[in-house]
Amino acid sequence: MPLPAKAFQRWLHGVAPDASVADVARASGVKRTTLAQQLVRGKVAEATVVGISRAFNINPVAALGSFEPYRDLGKPPIPPTLQELVSQIATADLLHAIISRTEPDAGTGKGTGPPGLSAPPHATSVKNWVDAIDDGELRHRVSTATGVAPQNYSAQLTANRLAPELAVATSRAAGVGLASGLVAAGLVTEAEAGWPPGARQAALDSMTDGELTVLAGERLQALGKTLRRQEHDQRQTETIWENLG
Repeated sequence: MPLPAKAFQRWLHGVAPDASVADVARASGVKRTTLAQQLVRGKVAEATVVGISRAFNINPVAALGSFEPYRDLGKPPIPPTLQELVSQIATADLLHAIISRTEPDAGTGKGTGPPGLSAPPHATSVKNWVDAIDDGELRHRVSTATGVAPQNYSAQLTANRLAPELAVATSRAAGVGLASGLVAAGLVTEAEAGWPPGARQAALDSMTDGELTVLAGERLQALGKTLRRQEHDQRQTETIWENLG
């Protein structure tokens, strides 16, 4: 849900009262033409607010909370659940952890240990996050609350993206921290959302070897299905082109 340009301009005047559009674009990395087009159309993307907020050392989540559609983001953050934290650990990092734990020197302090966790988002971060907080009725509640058709919502999850307003609506429907979905979608960082430092690593360390292995296996199985579907689609496309040729 793009933000009204008038509300954005009021916010921007409070943030950088003496800055021109060119100054703001240069400082934030947002293209000047992009910002100008959004202002002309009367709709400013949330990502634009996030980029400008970072440039002026303002927390992006708090900045979004300045706008009516995201007013609740201004409230104190709710810590992420263990399931949410684990959902934001990439599959490759899970595999690194398994290998590290099974090395001969594991637990002795002599091993090299796994590399640091990669930052969200990862290839399936959005769907993993929704699955982690879904009680079986979450998708239905989100669809009812937002008016977004279930198939359109599912399409976004499959594409590993989630519009900011849907991310917040999903968090609200699940009763979790409102900024968590913005982390999964890659709009804001863990720190910007108020997640404790090292929380994902702590969640990973708390998993037993069995839990870690089962989760990695489930992720790999899902990845295998996706790859097989893509390969099937590619073969069909090639067949069509061959028949046309």
